Parts: sequence; C-alpha cells; structure tokens
Amino acid sequence: MTAAKTREPGGSWLESLAGSPWPWLLPLAAILLATFVFPIFEIVRLSLTDASLVGGGYEYTLGSYGSLLTSPYFTDMLTATAVFVFFSVLFQMLLGFLIALAVDQGARRGMRASIVTRTAVLSAWAIPGVIIGIIWSILYQQSEAGVLNYLLGLVGLGPVPFLSDPEFALASVTLANIWRGTAFSMILIYAGLQTLPDDVLEAARVDGASAFQSLTRVVLPLLAPILFINLVIVSIETFNTFDMVLALTGGGPGRATEVIALSIYNQIFQQFDLGPGAATAVLLLAVNAVMTAVYIRLLQREEEVA
Repeated sequence: MTAAKTREPGGSWLESLAGSPWPWLLPLAAILLATFVFPIFEIVRLSLTDASLVGGGYEYTLGSYGSLLTSPYFTDMLTATAVFVFFSVLFQMLLGFLIALAVDQGARRGMRASIVTRTAVLSAWAIPGVIIGIIWSILYQQSEAGVLNYLLGLVGLGPVPFLSDPEFALASVTLANIWRGTAFSMILIYAGLQTLPDDVLEAARVDGASAFQSLTRVVLPLLAPILFINLVIVSIETFNTFDMVLALTGGGPGRATEVIALSIYNQIFQQFDLGPGAATAVLLLAVNAVMTAVYIRLLQREEEVA
C-alpha cells in the first residue's frame, strides 16, 4: 500500500504532462527563441553600441542612432525607399489585378490561353531575386549588347543610361521589382476572384449593370478585404527587397538606389560599421512591425465579419 501511494503522485504528474500541449509546444518555442527572438534581441543590443565588424571592444551609446539620423545620406535613403516602395506596390497591385481579371474571364470562357498566361506570370514569381537582377542588368546594358537599348536604337532612340544615371537607375530598379512582384498580387487577387459568389454577379447582369458598373460596384467592394491584405503583404515584401537591387545596381550609381535593406548590408559588410548598420536594421524592423500589426488587425476584422 505504501509503494502504491508513492507511485500514484508520479504517475498522475506524467499523465497530466502527457495530456498537456506543452511537450509539443516547448521544442517549437525553443526554435523560435533561437532563430527569431534572440537575433532580434541581438540586433537591438548592437544598435545601442559603437561596435565594428573588424573586432575590438565597444561601448554602449546612442551614437549609432545619432550618426544615422544626422547622416547626409539618411534622407536620400528614405527618399529612394519611399519612391521604390510606392511605385512598386502601386503598379504591382494594378497590373496584378488586371492580369488576374483577364485570366479569370478567360478561364470562365474556357480559353486555354489563360492557363498559359497564368503559368508565365507564376514563373516570374519563382525566379530568385539575384537571377532577376542579373537578367535585368543584361536588358539594361548601355552598350549595343543591351536588349532595350538595341530595340530603342532600331527606332532612332537611345542609348538610355538605365543604370548609370541616378534618376534612370531608380526607375529601372523599380520597374524590375514591379515585374517581379506582379505575380504574387495576381495569385492572391485571382484566388479572391474565385471566391466571388456567382449569384451576385448574375444578379448584377440581370439588373442591366454594364461590365464597368459590375467591376466598380460589385467586384471591387467584394474584393476589398483581399486587396487590403495584398497591399500590406506586398508593402512588407518590397520594404525588405535586397537581393535583386544588390545584383542589379549594388545601390549605385552613388547611393541613388540604396534602399533601407541594402543600406544595412552595405553598412555592416562593406563599411564594417556594425552599430549604425544595426540601428538601420531596427528602423526597418519598426516599419515591418507596424505593417504586420496592420495585417493582423485586418485578419481579425475578416474573422469578425465571417
């Protein structure tokens, strides 16, 4: 009886632990802490130092934020990032919507070309950013080897300094990013179009609504939640764009195309300024946190409406 009494509490604890979700959640929590929380903690801590990547000691100071905010390149970096993000997101959503609408209408009419179009657009989304940067750098070559300048030369135009002129370079990088990101917008919006109730669209046609009226008064209001979510996701992705810009211009000429994500790389791995680079990373982290909060709020609103 004594042995049974001593085993009973242990068995009860193991049984309660086996029925608890903690044994399943703890390994995942440990992985998340090691791969997400700890790097974020380290980048915030390093942003409060004057550390350098070449070694040596460091001191805790707010000088990294001071040098970042007073840098003559800070305003240029924010301006380049704002122009890059605004026009990229605007045209990615606009072109993604138009392509998704065309593919959807083609699919409803049984056109096989819609499948080819959908596959071609998806292929752009699957190509790595570095490869896209190399492809567009070949297209933008200012010499006769450049495809775009060759085509412009056939009609008596050019050559255009796509990558050597600061204003052309930012526009060229933005255009390449629009080509890259339109596919994701098309996928999301096309999925949203498949969820629209056919009876509502049919009722609009029976009531005599034109195609434009059905689009603006039926389709767009029904797609509004998906468009807002697409806006937030595309904005976050564009803010974090790094690989394609690095392969295409490396931030040049000068710093004309140095967006925030690329500036972090250049400060840490080119100039070895770990403290200011970490401070810039915290700035980008804050932008992503705000956009993520908006995204989560939109999802919660969708669940409440549903």
